[in-house]
Amino acid sequence: MTTSDFPLDGDELMDFAGKIAQLPPTEAEWVERLFQECLRARISEGALLAGQPAVNEPEMPSTNIDMELAQAVLDASEWLKTLWNVGYMGAGSFPAAPRSDFPQIELEDVLQSSLFARIRQGKRPLPFPPPTRNGLPWHDLVEGPGVPHDVAAEIVDNEEGLAIGAIIEGCADWRVIEKVAGDDEYIVQHRGKGPLYRLCIDQPLSVLFREQPRWMRRIRSQERAGVRSFMLEWPRPDGSLRDVPLRAATWERAEAEAGHWIAANSPEMYGQVSFERVEAD
Repeated sequence: MTTSDFPLDGDELMDFAGKIAQLPPTEAEWVERLFQECLRARISEGALLAGQPAVNEPEMPSTNIDMELAQAVLDASEWLKTLWNVGYMGAGSFPAAPRSDFPQIELEDVLQSSLFARIRQGKRPLPFPPPTRNGLPWHDLVEGPGVPHDVAAEIVDNEEGLAIGAIIEGCADWRVIEKVAGDDEYIVQHRGKGPLYRLCIDQPLSVLFREQPRWMRRIRSQERAGVRSFMLEWPRPDGSLRDVPLRAATWERAEAEAGHWIAANSPEMYGQVSFERVEAD
């Protein structure tokens, strides 16, 4: 009996997860999807075998895989895919895609990655790099409660003296969208994606806080044959509405899924849309 006749153990699976990231982009996507399906099959098989002891069978290496390890492998796969597709590790180290080679991942990168920690907490990664604060991803600014933040900030002017950008907490990727009445207030946005913020310049610290949503979109809920579904109403360029199905069982999850869809399809509007809940007849 050859080694190929025995199931892979957890360490071998983790090794494959790292090798997928080294494939060319055209191959990495479909291999990564196939790998995740294999993991799901292994998890299902392990759950069944855990409650069914073998009878009159020769002793074989266990095909059961620890559920926590399996989830860690799936999370690592999602992390590596995000680093490749979105291109951010810490301070947006890889902002330009496509890439032809994947960087070497060390243990310190895993332990210090707030993106990996975020995925391990069950949160979906943003489809674009978030703002950074002193070189670290600043997810709370984008998705937190919207409280004011004291920041070190300065405005960048062009040759004509017009404000075109801002450096906030060491991040120079902020754009000035408009200047508010006066000389010390600006509406800014990070890389043209995500929420808008009001920046009030002052010394020694300025204040940055998220603007209220500018648009309202409806989420409809309907129940048929005991199954509840949710749809996001989204306008087409011609003014008609399309229904975007949301994979959710509750209003809260529906709004989270709607936000994720907006982030992926209209990133310039992410964080600027509030939702109206509508119960369909």
